[in-house]
Amino acid sequence: MNYTVVLPAAGSGKRMKADKNKLLLELFGKPIFVYTLEVFQNDPACDAIWLAIKEEERGVIESYVAKYGITKVKGYAQGGMERQDSVRACLEAIPPCGVVLVHDAARPFIASRVIASLVEEAAHKGAAIAAVPVKDTIKKAAGGIITETVDRNQLWMIQTPQAFTYELLLKAAQSANEAGFIGTDEAMLVERIGHPVHIVESTYENVKMTTPEDLIYGKAILESRTQEELT
Repeated sequence: MNYTVVLPAAGSGKRMKADKNKLLLELFGKPIFVYTLEVFQNDPACDAIWLAIKEEERGVIESYVAKYGITKVKGYAQGGMERQDSVRACLEAIPPCGVVLVHDAARPFIASRVIASLVEEAAHKGAAIAAVPVKDTIKKAAGGIITETVDRNQLWMIQTPQAFTYELLLKAAQSANEAGFIGTDEAMLVERIGHPVHIVESTYENVKMTTPEDLIYGKAILESRTQEELT
C-alpha cells in the first residue's frame, strides 16, 4: 500500500535556543530535516512528499532538497500560524490519494517497519498513530501536592507519523478550521469528528529534535546506527 507524506516544516528554533528554524540545524554536517526526507525517499511505498514551509525559507530548503537528491518532494505549501493550518494547506494542495501520513520533520529516526504498519492500519481502519508505552510513573498534582497516581498501563506517548485516509483527514481538518478548533495533533481533529484512532507501537528512538539535549541523543543514535552498519 502506497502513501503520500506531509511534513510540517515551518517551525522555529525557540525551544532549541537557535537563531533559525531548528530543522536547518545539522547533525554530523547534514540538516535534521534531510535525514527525515531520506527515510521517505528510500521507502518504495512513498509516492510523494509535501512540505509546509515559510516562504522566506523556500530557497534554502529547495537547495538542500536538490543537493541530497530528494526527488519525491512534489510540492510546497505555505506554513500557517498553527501546525494544523500548515497540514491543511498541504492537504488542499495535493492530489487526492489513498493514505496520507503526517510526520514531524524533526523526527528523523522513524523506523520503516512502523511506517508500513501505520499505512496498513490506516488503509483498513481509517486512522492510526505511532506511539510508545509510558515508562515512568505518572502523577497528577495540584498546588504542588500529589492528588493521584495514574495507571501507566493505559498511557501512551504519542509520536508521528500519524496516518489517515485522505478523505477522513481532509474532512477533519476542514471541520476544525470552520469551527475555530485548535488541536494538538491530527489525531485530535479526527477524534473530534467521532472517528476511532488506532495505535501502532513505535520505538523510543523516534524522538523529536526539540531542545539542545535532543541533539545529543540524536548524535548518539546516528553513531550507534553507523557502528551497526560496520559490524
